[in-house]
Amino acid sequence: MSTEELAGQVLLPFYSGLDAEAQAATVQRLHLAGSIIMGDNVPGMSDGQVDTAAMLGVTRRLQAATQAGGRSWPGMIAVDQEGGMVSRLRAPLTEWPAPMSYGAAGNAPLAGDAGTAMAAELAALGFNTDFAPTVDVTMGPADRAVGARSLSGDAGTAAGLGVGFAQGLLAGGLLPAVKHFPGHGSVTADSHESLPVQNGTPEQLRTRDLVPFQAAIDAGLPMVMTGHLAVSAWQPGVPATVSAASYAELRAMGFQGVAVTDALNMGAVTGAYPDDSAAPLALAAGADLLVMPARVDVAHAAIVGAVKTGSLPAGRLAEAAQRVVTMMMWRGRTGAAPGLPPGSGAELSRHISAAAITVLAGPCQGPLVPGSMRIAGGSALDRARFAAAAGAAGISVGSGPLVTLIGFGGSAAAPEAAEAAVAVALDAPWPLADSAAPTRIALYGRTPGAFAALADVLAGRAAAPGRLPAAVGPHPPGSGCG
Repeated sequence: MSTEELAGQVLLPFYSGLDAEAQAATVQRLHLAGSIIMGDNVPGMSDGQVDTAAMLGVTRRLQAATQAGGRSWPGMIAVDQEGGMVSRLRAPLTEWPAPMSYGAAGNAPLAGDAGTAMAAELAALGFNTDFAPTVDVTMGPADRAVGARSLSGDAGTAAGLGVGFAQGLLAGGLLPAVKHFPGHGSVTADSHESLPVQNGTPEQLRTRDLVPFQAAIDAGLPMVMTGHLAVSAWQPGVPATVSAASYAELRAMGFQGVAVTDALNMGAVTGAYPDDSAAPLALAAGADLLVMPARVDVAHAAIVGAVKTGSLPAGRLAEAAQRVVTMMMWRGRTGAAPGLPPGSGAELSRHISAAAITVLAGPCQGPLVPGSMRIAGGSALDRARFAAAAGAAGISVGSGPLVTLIGFGGSAAAPEAAEAAVAVALDAPWPLADSAAPTRIALYGRTPGAFAALADVLAGRAAAPGRLPAAVGPHPPGSGCG
């Protein structure tokens, strides 16, 4: 390959809007590795659901663009689909609860089944890569960026569940990428906005944040995503995505696969490295695949220019491209996954929420509300879904005790929560620490299946077997009725 072709093979760009033709032309012109699909690239129907036929047309067009130059291996058609808050494609595809559900359920095979089912629906739409799972070990409410995206506050649990979910993705036909090395769950800043600093000692990192990544490496998983956080013990002030010391640590752990950066258009990078200057720096440091530079043409030119000046050794660029191409050749040899129709995992999604739901305070048996209740909080869609699930469970809505839904960023101190008889955290369970409600429930999701699980517990038709995967105020990990 020429330098220009090699530079293309290490770039995975995004694009704005629904014009896949323009993106396909860019992919072909710059010899790019493929494309990542974000929420605004997903074609929709008049009822708000995903137009799955049009989505398949988009991925096929982008895939064709990657092979227009005679490539024999598939291009990378990627998405961020974790479940919960990070879900680029929603109904009619199965909606999955937050990954913390797996930690609350404490069931690695269940996480694997979910990964397989999620991957199978995406594979049917032409995707072959999912930047999931997030294996960051959360430290609790001070963790602003990860929250319920984390599987657990326990390193060993996050490791087992993360490997299980990733292996499920592989079984369903998608390449997984564990993220965000060396662990975004124990820093307080959000790298979408600024650069977090990890001040842990090397021993603290080895015994906590790095544990899930070591497990992923030992399991032979193909990709590790580096995060935009500076590790003081390795290279102070420099994001791991552009830090040679961070990549050296990753390789010293035995990783031989593709090291992929978190999105290069995030605030932690763009402020310090304008005009996509981070692209050649990340490659020189040890990255193999660069995700979402702010302007892919500028990043491509920066990489080519850095090779010409010698600031990026030609051999390092070739090594990075070889890793990416080798992985995609392997993926191509496995054959395209047959896939499953949209919504095939709905019953499994409901089962996961039923296994995860956690009663933090209140009775562990019997009905938690009488035959009628009032609903407050959450979004309009949350309330509508909950009301429908309540009706199916035999609970009417309009009078009786108040059940308050607390969504992402919500507070148990909100006016509608003050008189709640039942407080329900829909995402991370942290708001329950401040709730005075006599009954407090962690749901870890706002899917139809999650609300069905909630309604069954409130009606006394089902138990709540889940246990807290991380501490919530005075309640230690493991608290719950299960």
